[in-house]
Amino acid sequence: MDGSKIDREKRKRPRYPMDLPLEYRVIDAPDAYGGIVVDGSEIGLRIHSVKNLPVGTKLNIAVLFPKEFQMSNFQVTAEIIWKDVFMKEDWNGYQYGLKFVLIGEEDLQKLKQLLDGQR
Repeated sequence: MDGSKIDREKRKRPRYPMDLPLEYRVIDAPDAYGGIVVDGSEIGLRIHSVKNLPVGTKLNIAVLFPKEFQMSNFQVTAEIIWKDVFMKEDWNGYQYGLKFVLIGEEDLQKLKQLLDGQR
């Protein structure tokens, strides 16, 4: 049986493709890093980044997206629940599965509107 089919069947929420920049910080660390949101749902994100982080790391994340004629963002705290090496053409980095551990109501509404636009 195809492993990706099993993964899709276990999902609690559908995932929607995205291609959005994000900035993240490891909790209690001063440095910020960048990445790309590949897909997302109401409970988590899949991202690409060049930074090597262990599973279990908690991150403060701001995802940037266009809203009308300006940029907006939503902010969440998430935990890395899986990690893979990711190589594509001339880019080497990591792919992470993130589960939200804290999201405010206003940010959740922004995320839901963004996901509605991807459906």
